[in-house]
Amino acid sequence: MAMSETIELDQKSDPQAVKGYAFYDWAKSAFETSVTVAVLPAWYAYLFLKANGLTTTIGSIEMQGDAVWSFAVAFGTLFIAIISPSLGVIADRRRIKMWWLRILTYVGAGSTFLLAFAPLLPVDTQWIWLMVFFMLANVGLNGAGVFYNALLPHMGTDDEMDRISNLAFAYGYLGGGLLLLVHLIMVLSLTGDWVIPFVMASSGIWWYGFALVTFKLVPEPPIENEMPSLGFVSSAKLAISEIRKTLSEVQKFRTLFIYMLAYFFFIDGINSVTALGGVFGSTVLGITTVDLIVTILAIQFVAWPSALMFTSLSNGGKIPMVNLWGPNRFKIMIINGIGTKRALNVSLVGWVILCFAALSFAPLEYTDHTDYQVQIEEVDGEWFYTPHANILDTPIALVEGGDEQIWAESSLLSWGIVQQNEDISDAIIYEWAGFDDDGNAIAVSIASLTPGEITSLTESFEDTRFSISVRDTSTMVGIDHPTNLGDGVIDFIPETVRDKVWGPLQLSVGIQFLILGCAMGTLLGGSQGLARSMFGQMVPETRSAEFFGFFGFFGKVAAFIGPLLYGFMTVMYDSRMGILSIAVLILIGAVMMRMVDLEEGRLDAQAEDARNRGITIPEE
Repeated sequence: MAMSETIELDQKSDPQAVKGYAFYDWAKSAFETSVTVAVLPAWYAYLFLKANGLTTTIGSIEMQGDAVWSFAVAFGTLFIAIISPSLGVIADRRRIKMWWLRILTYVGAGSTFLLAFAPLLPVDTQWIWLMVFFMLANVGLNGAGVFYNALLPHMGTDDEMDRISNLAFAYGYLGGGLLLLVHLIMVLSLTGDWVIPFVMASSGIWWYGFALVTFKLVPEPPIENEMPSLGFVSSAKLAISEIRKTLSEVQKFRTLFIYMLAYFFFIDGINSVTALGGVFGSTVLGITTVDLIVTILAIQFVAWPSALMFTSLSNGGKIPMVNLWGPNRFKIMIINGIGTKRALNVSLVGWVILCFAALSFAPLEYTDHTDYQVQIEEVDGEWFYTPHANILDTPIALVEGGDEQIWAESSLLSWGIVQQNEDISDAIIYEWAGFDDDGNAIAVSIASLTPGEITSLTESFEDTRFSISVRDTSTMVGIDHPTNLGDGVIDFIPETVRDKVWGPLQLSVGIQFLILGCAMGTLLGGSQGLARSMFGQMVPETRSAEFFGFFGFFGKVAAFIGPLLYGFMTVMYDSRMGILSIAVLILIGAVMMRMVDLEEGRLDAQAEDARNRGITIPEE
């Protein structure tokens, strides 16, 4: 093959185009962090409760707010997953990758901006507005991701792919982290009904504004023998026939299909950890809202340099290191690259270790009266209770109904905390009288009680997720309270580590969760970037959108399986068994990576590009 033909098959990168490509990650991460993770779920939950209480009926099915939310997101995700391969087929035959990226960005960023208008609607419809436009924003995000990822093979040579992919993820984590920091400072320090809508609107503007850099700097990839425009029916028929053809080419792209299967397992596990980490921290570890916010920020700011460090691990290069022994403050460490596959395997092993480590995290046992969520004290024959401030941060704002809700209402009524003429439906436990307008705890009388009545009150907490202390008398930690270990299948792990490590070191659960978050951030950017890079190296440039459509399909289907498995194991056993099942998924993917021959996959892609471009590659 002539040198010019070789260059045509695998062109060097354009620095400006690479910069534009990375800025799209910077742009869309505002939605992924500020909206999806930090602010919108709580706002939606508040508006749903305000309009419906704990549940609403859709059709004949009674559902809680989080169930409605998850179904809406799942519907939007499944819609894009199904049509992604078809969109990819058409995009490989017409110069429309950037066109679709623009259109879907307008849908995503525009829907994000429109979230801000929910307060203008009647109270009963505000949560519906949020749900609909969040679903549309996810359609825009996931749909744009198909074409954005499909641009990667056109951005540079195979050897440059790790750098470009990881650079984009680094941009995303840094950009999303900076805006998230601004938004969280606003939410925590400013008052007014305009703050949350401002977060929504500014996230949409951020996404659209920085995406304009991408639209300006990234050119539409060339296509030889471009197909003429087709109508909807003809396009659908072509897409279906080409998808069938692709699925029949397993032997031609054997390595790529093995990798897609391995990717299905390990990305399923990784995405499940990131999606469920906050829920695990809140419900199982009992972390506070502040702990969660700090950890989210830590993940963002740890992930962006770690993504770049994984590029050096893969391709080799210079890494700045702190010099603790020499006279100079910093030094440069030069490392030899170990290749994309090995670097990705390193990150997968790290994820498996991280999941097993998460099993050992546990809050320290309470040792002081003021640690408990409800504190009872006797003063001159009268009993008073003073809720601990942490009760506001305990993940019980959405009490799930059933026995626990009945217990909460009956306990509040029985002990005089809610009077007979008050509306018990508003007396969810975290809203007990006992906080002034500034949120400070105040003592409230619960009248003169006998020792037997105090004992009965304490014992009523046994089957709950709450804790109570009667000063100098008795304490009770509910069976589902985060500090109460021993009834789970593998609770011996956190019990042992708490006794041997966390307790002696006095590391609170907030610090433990922060360690978990920093470890996640170290692995997250590198594993995602290298996974996309490795796929891009084995994908023919002439069919990039088609194969990245399947790549997106596998990723979105995996987004269902992991949480479903976690939920099933949690119901059957407990949440720690759910985390263990996620570790097994990642381990399966890591083991399957042994069957992936990256060089063979690269050669298969080059041969397909040569055939599609009419280039003859002589046998060696």
